[in-house]
Amino acid sequence: MRTPRVVDDSGRPPVTFDPCLDLPDDVMTEAGYNAAHKEFSDMPMGSYTFLGCTYRKSDPIPGVRRGYSLSVLAGNVSLDEEIAKNGHVATATTVNGRTALLELDPSIKDACTYVLQSTFGIVIFSRLYNKDHAGAVPQNEWCADMEPLVRAAEPFIGS
Repeated sequence: MRTPRVVDDSGRPPVTFDPCLDLPDDVMTEAGYNAAHKEFSDMPMGSYTFLGCTYRKSDPIPGVRRGYSLSVLAGNVSLDEEIAKNGHVATATTVNGRTALLELDPSIKDACTYVLQSTFGIVIFSRLYNKDHAGAVPQNEWCADMEPLVRAAEPFIGS
């Protein structure tokens, strides 16, 4: 594990998984995301920390979608805290045997979120479907083909 590039004064565990540095570019490229243009985002909040990385997937289908935006956040908040915050839109699941949540919030249209438990807290994979049409995207499309990406990325989180 690497030394965290951001720490907080909370007494919580350090965030030892850095999405921009620890997710291999070839894994993200194979999933269709442009790893060459990933964007770092750090959120030290004093009482907790998130290390983030944003990716874009340009696979436009005219009249359907312009692609996807993916944000991967690693934070030192617990899965129980996440459930307290978003349990009303979460379904318990597992990813490669790891305890996880699938969150579909009807108030956040076109978004699919997987939250995976880790030893330091949680890792959030949140994808936005960038539509290329007026009107709603059917909710059953929000998470289309996202689970294979999360399964491929999960082993790099560590224990």
